[in-house]
Amino acid sequence: MANSIVRRHATALETIHVTVPDEAVEAYENALSSVCTTVGIFEADDTQTVWRIEGVKDVGTGEDVLETALALAAAATGIAAPLERAHTETEGWLARTYESFPEQQVGRRFAIRGTHLAETKTGPRITLTLDAGIAFGSGEHGSTRGCLRALELVAYRKPRRILDLGTGSGILAMAAASLLNRRVLAVDIEPWSVRVAAQNAALNGLRNQLDCRYGNGWRTAAIRRGGPYDLVFANILARPLCSMAKSLAAKLAPGGTVILAGLLDSQARMVLAAHRRQGLVLERKLVEGYWATLILRRPVR
Repeated sequence: MANSIVRRHATALETIHVTVPDEAVEAYENALSSVCTTVGIFEADDTQTVWRIEGVKDVGTGEDVLETALALAAAATGIAAPLERAHTETEGWLARTYESFPEQQVGRRFAIRGTHLAETKTGPRITLTLDAGIAFGSGEHGSTRGCLRALELVAYRKPRRILDLGTGSGILAMAAASLLNRRVLAVDIEPWSVRVAAQNAALNGLRNQLDCRYGNGWRTAAIRRGGPYDLVFANILARPLCSMAKSLAAKLAPGGTVILAGLLDSQARMVLAAHRRQGLVLERKLVEGYWATLILRRPVR
């Protein structure tokens, strides 16, 4: 899921944040993502119903865009969340990013590591390497971890046609390509995500197994040509997942599997209902922290 982006900076940085209830998380995360280089969601209290959405941006850049995005979020949710700012030291920021990106061992099969780490033995695990200085989807987020665990559970079906919708860093596409030895179509609506995914594929020796494309969801020509799909990853956000349920079901092969993520556990019922209306059946729900991953399947009729 493309909710945390990190890149190198030479300019002054600031941290901005809002505190919102559960129902406003998605709108305000999108608002901060429009201008921030990194966005995170944190529990603001013990109730798991109030959240702090925090982002890092270049000082003085994108102010008009941010103002508009916050106004749209407030209008869409009916919640006007005050924006708070704090100076962020540029010097040492990348070093702190590296410190927060240790090797991640996920499930039984995967290890995710940064290029800043010395090479180590990971036993039988598939090791995927990302540059912590430019990468997001590093394996530490609950949605990413849930998707990787879900992939392990469905790998025995040996899906042939695989789509990673909203690929971000390409981590899920790379995991599927490595584990299943298949070519994966990796699509994202952000051009920089497509570039980063292609770079990561090359870094991991998977250049020929990932087809990284720019596109807008199910309207993407490459997606329309490539289906029906045996396995789809959609690690996006709850409401876009709901709105795309009909298109997803139409492009999923009979017996095909979809792994849905990018949603809080509290949003899982809403997302599941939208896909059940399209005839998909829940096989399993995985929970990592506050984040849920749904494994659904299209029945063979």
